[in-house]
Amino acid sequence: MQAGSPLIKPVPYADDYNRTPMASRDELGAYDYTASRDALAYNAGYGGGGGAYGGYTDKPAWSAPPPRKSRKRLIAIIAGAVILLIIIAVVVIYFVAIKPKNDDNKSSTGGSKNGTSAAVQLVIGGDGTNVTTEDGKTFTYTNKLGGFFVDDPANPYNDGAQPNSWTPPLNQSWKFGQDKIFGVNLGGWLVPEPFIAPELYEKYFDDQTVNGDEWTLSIAMRNDSSGGGIKQMEDHYRTFITEEDFAQIAGAGLNWVRLPVPFNAFGTMGNEPFLADTAWVYVLKAFKWARKYGIRINLDLHTMPGSQNGLNHSGKKGYVAWMSSVMGFANYQRSMNFIRGVTEFISQDEYKMLVPLFGIVNEPQGQDQTAMHAFYLEAYKEIRAITGIGEGKGPYISIHDHFEALVSWKDFLTGADRIALDTHPYFTFGGQDSPSLDPFPPLPCGTFGVPINASLNTFGFTYAGEWSLGFNDCGQYIWGLRDPPHTSNCDAEWNDYTKWTPDTKAKLLSLAQSHMDALGNFFFWTWKVGVSKNTGLVGAPLWSYSLGLEQGWMPKDPRQAAGECARLNVQIQPDQYYVGTLQPWQTGGVGAGTIAPAATATLVWPPPALVTISGIPAPTYTATGPVPTLPLPTFTPPVTATADGWANPQDTSPALVPIANCQYPDPWNPGDTPPSPPC
Repeated sequence: MQAGSPLIKPVPYADDYNRTPMASRDELGAYDYTASRDALAYNAGYGGGGGAYGGYTDKPAWSAPPPRKSRKRLIAIIAGAVILLIIIAVVVIYFVAIKPKNDDNKSSTGGSKNGTSAAVQLVIGGDGTNVTTEDGKTFTYTNKLGGFFVDDPANPYNDGAQPNSWTPPLNQSWKFGQDKIFGVNLGGWLVPEPFIAPELYEKYFDDQTVNGDEWTLSIAMRNDSSGGGIKQMEDHYRTFITEEDFAQIAGAGLNWVRLPVPFNAFGTMGNEPFLADTAWVYVLKAFKWARKYGIRINLDLHTMPGSQNGLNHSGKKGYVAWMSSVMGFANYQRSMNFIRGVTEFISQDEYKMLVPLFGIVNEPQGQDQTAMHAFYLEAYKEIRAITGIGEGKGPYISIHDHFEALVSWKDFLTGADRIALDTHPYFTFGGQDSPSLDPFPPLPCGTFGVPINASLNTFGFTYAGEWSLGFNDCGQYIWGLRDPPHTSNCDAEWNDYTKWTPDTKAKLLSLAQSHMDALGNFFFWTWKVGVSKNTGLVGAPLWSYSLGLEQGWMPKDPRQAAGECARLNVQIQPDQYYVGTLQPWQTGGVGAGTIAPAATATLVWPPPALVTISGIPAPTYTATGPVPTLPLPTFTPPVTATADGWANPQDTSPALVPIANCQYPDPWNPGDTPPSPPC
């Protein structure tokens, strides 16, 4: 292949990502919705003026009064044409944006109208529309890319919104491997990390027991009742990410978010200091806001009981006690309650189009490789027992690569129904000194893009669940609260973005676009990094998408990244392309669910080494707890809705809970041997 060839052929991605499944705002003439409703007496179930939200305010040329003519007939013709265009526009919006059914002929709408007072509040808004949030704040929706939001209090499961002109609205199925994911993570929101939410940790920096994880931060907060106590965590939830962030994400040409969720969103046990249950309230807000702006969600279980990797973003830094050590199996059992509850919730008709991707555990490491593969198979079986097999039946199941080479997954569970492989390609964490940006812009094309293409062609849908512009390890708290970086010129060159030159920003933009071009389907880590109270600046600027948009080193439209690898003269061989489509069984089509026997021959469940330690049975939980149904949102005004939090009424098994009166080892620091005799 000649130099300058693109890394990923653009044609397979739905006409170079310009899929236009419905009329865009420009195609509809950008008419004034309020005027059109008045003209058509639009108060019969869907009426209502603009209110606080208004409508599109830039009226089309044809809505202006025509010049005076001497002949009344000409005036009548023009007036008739205007009325006809208005009627056509409203009909298009109603039948295309508001009322389309899901592809499986089941309505994605679970709510119904509850009186005309709610019905008149329907608002469809685009660029320039004023928005009033639930707490009374206002902002102006800015979207130059053809997106529009739908706010329908009488029908809160309305999936008619579209973030931009080329992304299918929520009520149309996402075509994995064809439609392109342009996504960002909402990191640091419900799972706080020091470099993303520095202000939380700076307050307690002098407390040497606070090591950068949420466990020690939560203890410090609980010990600080005069400073707000653990309520500070909910204050962070409430303010760090808001509805306006979702509006800005849509306006930036992005169409997905990856939502990290902690296990304590579903409750805590024993002496766990985390704020319990509250994060789920904000998950429901994320669902509401994402639906309003047409953004799909990859829900990612980001922490596990006992810690799945011993890192600060797993809940507790130190031990790995999930799927490892004495309490590893019991911690696995507890985590399956959460996986089951989330699966049931997001597989409901009201949510399945909104949350088509479910990451069941983030960045596990420290577990036996074969045992981890067996866990993925077991989780797959339990999830598909809930959802059934085939396209449209529950989410794609996203598994992390366990920090194994992508090529090692090419034959994993061949024939399984809709599994996605999540990889996190970073330059940051190799421990090297990387003082110069200059060599980096071309590197993602071959280093990351070629293996991802190969995995798309063999394993199936493969995507980058995390990546950043961190070509070095500069930035406040990147390694935690007190560990220094390996790069030698962080303070001089990279921590203060206000000193970056236009040339530096241009090189960072190229690095961003080469990542996007190479990765194909991606979620940048992360949308927002908080401001340090010590400096008044974002302390990790290479990790903030929103700051990059503001300062000019992230693209205003991610489609402009197409061809960046070619522009950088990266040479790619013909067999290194993604072929452009996934195999039918990989997308829930013919053959889905029939797993090749060879793919499971070595995967034993439960793994013997996990359930028997030093000849003694490991501690386990018992199925005697309540069914783990997750709470539903409440709506104002109330609506009659079909959602009940549980997609499969045949799934009635009790939850796995500790055996009464049994003395268990500490599930976070379990020691080396189980108690004898066991319960």
